[in-house]
Formats: sequence, C-alpha cells, structure tokens
Amino acid sequence: MPKPLIALDWGTTRARAFLISETGEVLERRIADRGIQSVPAGGYPEAFAELAGDFRETAPDAAIVLAGMVGSRNGWIEARYVACPASPAEIAAAAIQVALDAGTTATILPGLSCDDGAFDVMRGEETLIVGLGLSDGIACLPGTHSKWAEIKGGRITRFASFMTGEIYGLLRNDSILARLAEAPSDADTADGAARGRLAAGRPGGLLNTAFAARTEVLAGRMAGGAVGPYLSALLVGQEIAGAEALFGKGQTIHLVADGALAESYGAGLQARGHAIQLVTPEAAFVAGVRRLAADLPA
Repeated sequence: MPKPLIALDWGTTRARAFLISETGEVLERRIADRGIQSVPAGGYPEAFAELAGDFRETAPDAAIVLAGMVGSRNGWIEARYVACPASPAEIAAAAIQVALDAGTTATILPGLSCDDGAFDVMRGEETLIVGLGLSDGIACLPGTHSKWAEIKGGRITRFASFMTGEIYGLLRNDSILARLAEAPSDADTADGAARGRLAAGRPGGLLNTAFAARTEVLAGRMAGGAVGPYLSALLVGQEIAGAEALFGKGQTIHLVADGALAESYGAGLQARGHAIQLVTPEAAFVAGVRRLAADLPA
C-alpha cells in the first residue's frame, strides 16, 4: 500500500517541501529561501525540521524523500550521478539514506550524468522528467540552466543543458546592452519579444543578433524598454534551435514550466512549429517523486 510522502525539492537557493497523501494529493506545501547555500555543515537535520518538521507530526508514518542539490557534493551527502540511459528504477536504486534523528531516515535521490559527446549533469530535473510518465518523447525544462531530455522506452537516454537564463542576466544587466535597456511597458514587451523571436531565425547566430539589441535602439527603431524582452526571446529561440539540432525538429515538446517561462517558451516553440504539452513543475515533481519513492529498495 502506498504511504504518505514528505518530499523536498531542495535546490541551491530555495527549498520546496510537500506533504503528499497516499493518493498523490498535495496536502501542504511550503517554499522557503533555505537552499543548500544557507545550510551550515552538519545543519541539514535542523534545516529539514524548519522546512517540514510539522509535516512529520501530521503524518508520522510518511516516507521522506529529498531531491535536488541536497545530494550534490556541496549538499548533505553526495548521491553519485547515474549514467544515462537510466530508468526510474535505476535512478531509485542509486538513492542513499541519511539519518534525520535516532529513529528516522530520509532518502536522497541521485542526479543523472550524460556523455553524448560532451559530459553533462543534472540534479532535481530528473525527478520532474520521471514525473512526465513518458515512454518516448522530448522534455524541456526551462530555467537558469535549461535542460532538454530525450526519453526512449521509458528511460532517459540523453540530455543537454543550456545556460539561457544565466546568459540573459549577464547580457541584460552586465553588458554594453544594459546601458540602453529600460523597464518595459506592455507594448515594449510585446514588440521586443516579437523582434527577438524573428531575430533567432536569422543567419549570423547569437553573437550577431544580440548586438542588434543595441543598434536597433540607436537607430530609433526599437525602444529601450524592448531590450530585455528582445534578449529573452532571442535566447529562448537560440536555445530551441540548438535543441532541435540535437534532438530533431517538429516533435511535440513536453514543457515543464509555469508563469512567464511557460509563456516565453510556449511562444518560442510554437514559432518554430512545435506542438506543446504543458505540465507545471509542481505536478511533474509530485508525480516523479511518488514514482521514484515507489521504486526505492525496501
């Protein structure tokens, strides 16, 4: 019989804690700026108590599963990467246990590695990919370091990371382009995004088309408020083009996103002819952590 589950998506800067019923309903959720960077050595049991200690009081028999950067070498205890291709059962088999207190253990899930010409790693995203429940398909998980993954026969066969969010921050805030950038109006946002998606399809590549964020403003053809939206749409379009080169064109993309990222990537994917299946990160995480918890060794 399934048990209640206390699950944490424990990242570098933030932690998301969930109390999940036997049937998969999220009974309680909590988000805190309590990522691993804020936890001192030896402080993880106390940090867990702050994040989800009351969940244990509500569901004392719940299994406890931790995913994300908590299993990195900078986290609690390193859960070594599982090499692709990897099935949910193979990921679960590599999980490790840690002691919360004298009578309670928690399970830390591992990340994945991939060597598809260039070595790549992920931690946390694998749980969301498992949560999609795909036998075959392509998943896109936008973020600071976006992940694209290929699933075949129920196994994550390979994946690739894109520094899209980080490069956007550098270009928008710390490059010469920042000097002309202004806070966007709604009209600026729409105009800049449309221009950026169009530019992503032009020859010349990112280094050429990014500079146009400056020259279009200097020429009076684009407002300063459109610089940020232009760069965002341009980078997303370049990311999608790069993923197409790796995984192919014209496929349905299982997009794990919400809010502004869902809108931006949805528009970028549609502009390049992709059908989209949208899943929220919370829904993917809850489904994925339940699947992996069910596959954990007894």
